[in-house]
Amino acid sequence: MTFSIYEGQEPSQVIFQFKVNPPAVTFELSGETDDIIKIDSSGLLYYDRALDRETRAIHNLQIAALDAQGAIVEGPVPITIEVKDINDNRPMFSQAKYEGSVRQNSRPGKPFMYVNATDLDDPATPNGQLFYQIVIQLPKIDDVMYFQINNKTGEISLTRQGALELDPAKNPSYSLVVSVKDMGGESENSFSDTASVDITVKENIWKAPDSVEVTENSTNPHPVKVTQVQWNEPGAHYSLVDKETLPRFPFSIDQEGDIYVTQPLDREEKDSYVFYAVAKDEYGKPLSYPLQIHVKVKDINDNPPSCPSAVTVFEVQENEALGSSIGIFTAYDLDEKNTINSILKYKIVEQTPKIPMDGLFLVEEYEGKVQLARQSLKKQDAPQYNLTVEVSDKDFKTLCAVEINVIDINDQIPIFEKSDYGNLTVPEDTAVGSNILTIQATDADEPFTGSSKILYRIIQGDKEERLGIDTDLHTNAGYVIIKKPLDFETAAISKIVVHAENPEPLVSGVTYNASSFATFTLFVTDVNEVPLFSQHVFQAEVAEDVAVGTKVGNVTARDPEGLDIRYSLRGDTRGWLKIDPITGEIFNVAPLDREKESVYHVQVVATEAGGSSLSSTSFFHLTLKDVNDNAPRLARDYTGLFLCYPLSTPGSVVFEATDDDQQPFRGFHFTFALGSESLQNDWEVSKINGTFARLSTKHTDFEEKVYKIPICINDGGRPPLEGTVDLPGIILAVVFIRFKNNKGNDNVENAQASEVKPLRS
Repeated sequence: MTFSIYEGQEPSQVIFQFKVNPPAVTFELSGETDDIIKIDSSGLLYYDRALDRETRAIHNLQIAALDAQGAIVEGPVPITIEVKDINDNRPMFSQAKYEGSVRQNSRPGKPFMYVNATDLDDPATPNGQLFYQIVIQLPKIDDVMYFQINNKTGEISLTRQGALELDPAKNPSYSLVVSVKDMGGESENSFSDTASVDITVKENIWKAPDSVEVTENSTNPHPVKVTQVQWNEPGAHYSLVDKETLPRFPFSIDQEGDIYVTQPLDREEKDSYVFYAVAKDEYGKPLSYPLQIHVKVKDINDNPPSCPSAVTVFEVQENEALGSSIGIFTAYDLDEKNTINSILKYKIVEQTPKIPMDGLFLVEEYEGKVQLARQSLKKQDAPQYNLTVEVSDKDFKTLCAVEINVIDINDQIPIFEKSDYGNLTVPEDTAVGSNILTIQATDADEPFTGSSKILYRIIQGDKEERLGIDTDLHTNAGYVIIKKPLDFETAAISKIVVHAENPEPLVSGVTYNASSFATFTLFVTDVNEVPLFSQHVFQAEVAEDVAVGTKVGNVTARDPEGLDIRYSLRGDTRGWLKIDPITGEIFNVAPLDREKESVYHVQVVATEAGGSSLSSTSFFHLTLKDVNDNAPRLARDYTGLFLCYPLSTPGSVVFEATDDDQQPFRGFHFTFALGSESLQNDWEVSKINGTFARLSTKHTDFEEKVYKIPICINDGGRPPLEGTVDLPGIILAVVFIRFKNNKGNDNVENAQASEVKPLRS
């Protein structure tokens, strides 16, 4: 049998009354009584001093019934008394002052010291749950906290700002005041303690080294030391982590922090390496942030110049003026750019054919620009010239081939095969990318040159740029395609004008005329589209006590074809709302209740009026703000409360209240009072905390009967609500457990409700 009793209760409290059948005449109590829990000869189990959970949380007892000779007749029966905790102990730091040190730039959030406090109250209850916080930081520069504390463990670490800004040269030490509270720091009735913390800031020697240069293709014996890192304390375990995933990682580190290159490097394969040095403790946990190591591979001239392609092809129009640029010939060198190893020089060493003469071309020595040097070219003399260009750096030479084609000049304009392509009818939902028309122009210049290639451009009738025209490179046909969705409502008819032109400029004296222009008329036909809501989700917020018929929100939608829209609701499971089918305004048609739905979700349907009755849906989310519309009540059923008759000292019972309204941030704070003035001579009610209270008797002169005590509970809200509740069945009676003779089994049973009876005198 188990009893639960709060510690600190008034002494001389009756726990239970036991009764046995003859020949038993008295009782014997054994076990963990601590000389507090006792039983008299009539079977009255009581305690004569207040129980203390911190001294003993559970009392394991045995009760036996004895005959006149002291022999055990019934029992022993095991009895367990659980002492329930109250917050009667303050937390205490293990030290009044703590000292610690931290390196600058240490990793934020990594603990470097901790403080510790203890509380004798039950750690399984809020009474023993501790909450740490930093109260004061000195100095506190620009009101920025450099230190933080884990409010559950007491571990102290740097904040992100502290990791960045701590500097022993500016402030070599800091002082903190830390506090600890019980009740998880959530109650205004919690106990607290404080301690001071002195922190010394040490210089950080865990720093990234300067960038390192390693000459490529070194013939020195490897590995070769290139740089070094060092952790703040000895005993660190070092490793390297590659920033990239490479087929080979040519670096290593020893446990002194020395970093080596393990094999020759090739700058043309990779010109630099970035990786990280990591320091870990003996458990494999990082001691701080990784350091970035940057190694640059120093170039040597180990690559000859390379031609841009097997043959570089340029075109030049006939009759170009002397000095005209034909093109830029650009070779490349794999050695490092902008160094002496990659500076290239160009020289023409051969021209074929030498008609009408040799030396028709020249190349700029460093830029590589190819120009006409002696005279203009004529295609009838030679349609093509082949040049050999020597490209050299300071150590190597390479010969490259250049082909120069003489092309016809652009003296012919594109001409459309017809100037009007008539009417074109297209539905507005035609897919983007669709080809809706093919147009054709021709050019009499040399085929497959910039002079004969035709580009089509819409110059009128398509301000929204919904259309585009692609050119077939082989036939010069133009394919009119849809680039953006068509829209009957904004552009039902468009007169499109197209201009055909060459990418090469026309020669002087030749201009485009009407033959290079064509038109067609685009008719876009209407396609019925669903209504469009102005937003996917509409949201509103009202108090839960708004009057029925209040407008709580509205939605808007439009029909692309301009048809009227009718609104309706879907999913109004509680029947709270209605919507104006014309305006989209939403009203409540029934009282709202936040305690049933804090956010009420419905669908809104917009349907075309008439026509195809197409519809679309959106969502309406109504957030209900809490109002104080629920009176406090008892947190649970308290039937069966009793005090034992006769009272030797005033007795009490503890009860809890709650409220169905939204709980305030700091919890409920109820006030308690007796529900009738006539009870004030016999009873009193006292507040324990915001939700618990104690009902106590003022004296011991009570009749043996059932009392129903009304209690008024006020929530202190706006407006304040008060509920009157009854603590039912406060029974002033002596109850007992009947011992049963049941040999071979436990010989005591818990009394059923029918077995618990007041004893008559």
